[in-house]
Amino acid sequence: MRSETIDTTIRRVSGLGYTKLEIAGSPEQYDTKHVRKLLKDYGLSCWGSVTLMLEDRNLLAKDEAQREKSVQYVKDVVRMVKELDGHMVSVVPGTVGKIVPDGRPEEEWQWAVESLKEVYEYSESSGILLGIEPINRFETYFINRGDQALVLAEAVGPNCGVCLDTFHMNIEEDNLYDAIKRAKGKLVGFHVADNNRMAPGMGTLDWSKIIDTLHEVGYDEVLSVEFCSPLDRTPANPYPNSIDENPEDLSREQKKFLEDHGSTSVTDEFYTMLTRKSFETLSKLITLPKNY
Repeated sequence: MRSETIDTTIRRVSGLGYTKLEIAGSPEQYDTKHVRKLLKDYGLSCWGSVTLMLEDRNLLAKDEAQREKSVQYVKDVVRMVKELDGHMVSVVPGTVGKIVPDGRPEEEWQWAVESLKEVYEYSESSGILLGIEPINRFETYFINRGDQALVLAEAVGPNCGVCLDTFHMNIEEDNLYDAIKRAKGKLVGFHVADNNRMAPGMGTLDWSKIIDTLHEVGYDEVLSVEFCSPLDRTPANPYPNSIDENPEDLSREQKKFLEDHGSTSVTDEFYTMLTRKSFETLSKLITLPKNY
């Protein structure tokens, strides 16, 4: 969520107490041998990755060639995670920001299932789990709720699961905790950000209850911190030194991703604060003994 090298990211999160990394779905950007060495040197391991479904990436596109290209992209993300000894890949099926469907609902469903089945076959042979991730209606029209992701996962294959995200759930679910409970046994990843998409603890979500619910359904894996601080260029900005006016090494995809999410590149100081706040909020909850 910041324009910086993977070296910088790994040094930061290691120093703040993190133990795992969910790497951006940009396989063309990383030398996995280099990243593996960095992770080892800093005592980290790779948890997984998340697909960046930008521009023409769309597993339910009407155009067959576009679908094939998108399938290959997701396979490349799976391969990257495999080379980093990771565990899972969170998949958003449709293009982020696309609001006009390519076909009738039954057509798009079939295209999505066929594309994901091809990816699933590859991921199964690689030993990497897939998790369908619902995101909110303002970013996609296709999969917005956990129940939808569960039905799609069932259509893809028995080991296909879902990856839920608290920010999106807070918008789309009638009850965030019930949505987690309905995903019991199929939850292969969990993204965390507060209701305002700031770091956990900087909004209104009840993190203690969220963690308790995850324990209740038997999820004892990684919480992937995925805040995306909102852009504020007004005098009301409570963090006046948060915007990085001259970002370095910001790829075209990263720039578009940040802009599409109402954000921009942030300063090192602000980003470190958000990363630290996330750790401080969550670590004290997940390390407490049961029935605390």
